[in-house]
Amino acid sequence: MQHKYPKESLTILTDLVLPSETNFLDNLFGGELLARMDRAASIAARRHAEQVVVTASVNHVAFNKSIPMGSVVTVEAKVSRAFNTSMEVVIDVWVEDRKNGLKTKANDAIYTFVALDDNGKPTLVPPIVPETTVEKEHYDAALRRKQLSLVLAGRMKPQDATELKALFI
Repeated sequence: MQHKYPKESLTILTDLVLPSETNFLDNLFGGELLARMDRAASIAARRHAEQVVVTASVNHVAFNKSIPMGSVVTVEAKVSRAFNTSMEVVIDVWVEDRKNGLKTKANDAIYTFVALDDNGKPTLVPPIVPETTVEKEHYDAALRRKQLSLVLAGRMKPQDATELKALFI
């Protein structure tokens, strides 16, 4: 299977925050932001796998900055690592200042997707080759997160989690 690069899956969604999408403080609902992130991430995963994909888990979400009504929000997503049938997707959320147009990072997340074949069964995805320093950091960290998840789920013995052992020994 031919490898791919993270930039091939890059997905950028830009939209306005409308009044119907805000809470009593006139900030974007967290659930609305999660849906936007899921859409961008699923497109990125689909581009990488060239298959139907489904969200397997939301591994991390940080709501670091509120996003006011009327803001322009940009969600950027790309595959950081591909395993056998799953892919980790990193997501950054940017908000534009309404007065000067400067973008600041508001939130980030990490989702996991599984590729499915025509029968709805997990199917292999292409390996990924990180190119930039940040992509390499995301790539390496993805294996640690996967091993931690497997250990916590009881699907991997702690002593077999080589990447986690390296952090503590």
